[in-house]
Amino acid sequence: MAKTSLTHEFTKGILKENPVLCLLLGTCPTLAVTTSASNAVGMGVAATLVLASSNAVISLLRKAIPDSVRIPAYITVIAGFVTIVQLLIKAYLPAVDESLGIFLPLIVVNCIILGRAEMFANKNSILPSILDGLGMGVGFTAALLCMGIVRELFGTGNVFGNTLLPESIFTPITIFILPAGGFFVFGMLIALANRLQKGRLRGKDFGCENCAMASACQKSGNCKEGAEAV
Repeated sequence: MAKTSLTHEFTKGILKENPVLCLLLGTCPTLAVTTSASNAVGMGVAATLVLASSNAVISLLRKAIPDSVRIPAYITVIAGFVTIVQLLIKAYLPAVDESLGIFLPLIVVNCIILGRAEMFANKNSILPSILDGLGMGVGFTAALLCMGIVRELFGTGNVFGNTLLPESIFTPITIFILPAGGFFVFGMLIALANRLQKGRLRGKDFGCENCAMASACQKSGNCKEGAEAV
């Protein structure tokens, strides 16, 4: 595969196909763990390790996994790597493990990871699959970090535990570390991401050819007329 193509596989997940801000995947952990920047980094790094590792294994085994059991097989592979990452975090970063709580093992059902396995790793060789996983992981981590910094800064006046806005000059806006504040910051970042990409999605961006489940969909091809009308 050409060098430019490999570069594209890595960089596309950072902004153009950012899993959180553009594809709107993984919103539950995004909203739940971004009350602080440190939690955001912990979740992002853990998910990135699982993404890259599971993509590599699924790509390596893509011809050996029967289509009839591919989803259970993917989940088994993903669960194995999540267990490894969780045990490492428990051993070496217990504070991060305690902060992330149930959302760390729930990486198993993170739709970003399963989606990349089905949409990309299942159809491509090992190196592009690893780069795709790393790129999507970096994009996921960047989105979480931006949310974490904004919410922690305005909600507590701190970032990574360091006071940037002392209470003598700033009154923390508590709503930023509450669910409502998470949705507000999330919406603002989505709007910013859309602005950076210069506009709306066009009709040609939709259709069966761009759907991850097109091969298994019984209605494949029937949505063409609707896509052209967008």
